[in-house]
Amino acid sequence: MLNFFKTTIALLWAKNHIKGAKTFKKNAVTDQEKLLLSFVKTAEKTLFGRVHQFEAIKNIEDFQSQVPIADYEDLKPFIEKVKHGDANILWPGIPEYFAKTSGTTSGSKYIPISKEGMPFQIAGAQSALFHYIAKKDSADFVGGKMIFVQGSPELEEMNGIKVGRLSGIVAHHIPKYLQKNRLPSLETNLIEDWESKIEEIVKETEKENMTLISGIPPWLIMYFEKLIERNGKKIKDLFPNLDLIITGGVNYEPYREKMEELLGGKVDIIQTFPASEGFFAFQDDFEKEGLLLLTNHGIFYEFIPLEEYGKPTAKRLTLKEIELNKDYALILTTNSGLWAYSIGDVVRFISNAPHRILVSGRTKHFTSAFGEHVIAFEVEEAMKATVEKHSAQITEFHLAPEVNPVAGLPYHEWFIEFEKEPENLDAFKNTLDEELRKRNTYYDDLITGKILQPLIISNLKKNAFLDYAKSEGKLGGQNKIPRLANDRKIGDFLSTLKK
Repeated sequence: MLNFFKTTIALLWAKNHIKGAKTFKKNAVTDQEKLLLSFVKTAEKTLFGRVHQFEAIKNIEDFQSQVPIADYEDLKPFIEKVKHGDANILWPGIPEYFAKTSGTTSGSKYIPISKEGMPFQIAGAQSALFHYIAKKDSADFVGGKMIFVQGSPELEEMNGIKVGRLSGIVAHHIPKYLQKNRLPSLETNLIEDWESKIEEIVKETEKENMTLISGIPPWLIMYFEKLIERNGKKIKDLFPNLDLIITGGVNYEPYREKMEELLGGKVDIIQTFPASEGFFAFQDDFEKEGLLLLTNHGIFYEFIPLEEYGKPTAKRLTLKEIELNKDYALILTTNSGLWAYSIGDVVRFISNAPHRILVSGRTKHFTSAFGEHVIAFEVEEAMKATVEKHSAQITEFHLAPEVNPVAGLPYHEWFIEFEKEPENLDAFKNTLDEELRKRNTYYDDLITGKILQPLIISNLKKNAFLDYAKSEGKLGGQNKIPRLANDRKIGDFLSTLKK
């Protein structure tokens, strides 16, 4: 009776939410300009606002002329002042939280989350669930147990600001109506070692009525494999009422076949696009490709054509100026005090009514040692097509250029850990090369012009990518290994793990 009441209420909430969502989908362009000008007005008296003469900004063009594109290093002097306890620097007052993330050039990054920004992190996830419930016309999963994978919820404090990983911060804001059914326990969530944490999560969940599981695909695969190893059953046999998996962080498609094998039955999948800087998008229709861009959730977006990114004269486009099926570097201005901030993600619009995107790569994750500028979306789509054609399965892969081979022409080296190897690896290699050539004309020209030889595959031992993650201290959580690089830092490590 209680479950019937909970599912009925959830369904009513979802349908009411969808009615309201129609307005922001329709008014996205006008909402965006209003958001930006409201941010500028709110932050006019801050240090950043005074430095950039916010009082003179009357429209988007003024903003773009007075506030340059910034990365973390550019904003770091302001963030350091906030860390030392100074108020009214990037946003009025001090942030409610710092989301601590791993950086490369900057070391650890401290991303501010204001009291105005935090609710949108939760609202994005809630909206994803409400869209799913309304589309499915069912909320049965609310009656079972749910996992929301997260880092430790234990937070530090720095001059009045709470500091932690985003997933740990979000754990303190999960709605009460989900708390009772949520797993794992606080004790397990506090475990820092990821492999130990997974073992405990398996023990806590294997006998439960799991109905919703959330996490990035590599984490889910590790969790599912350990469940199967302990119980000898596919996941849908173990959890017959598992209705929904929510993923984020990486493109799900290259993992789909492996996930379907482990699941052993149909489970709906929702893909999301959250980050410490904000919750940007989610799959509003689980049966269709593309993520709905959240245009009224405390973020003003700009888009730089990828081929212009990093140039002083790069165009800064707004939502009304984007083109479909073109790659853009994503630039954010938020109600937590990030101004024209380059987050490093690349997106591609596949619809503008409403605005739906694909996450097509990272501005720093590409292979262009020979001028080809291959991006993540291209290699992932090429791999997906090849795997389907050859009935193979992969655990993970990484592409790196080999500029100075011992003999012969340079080439792209693909390091692949197979779950199920193709019957003919040479045929698989040829198909993969053809599929990438279809998607990137520059790469095709280099092969045709005999500047490069066709790609080479290095077949890796089992758990090679886990071993790499451990070596970098990046096992578990939201850590993910780049699918491609413009150097051989990752490739050289993986070269030691060939079969």
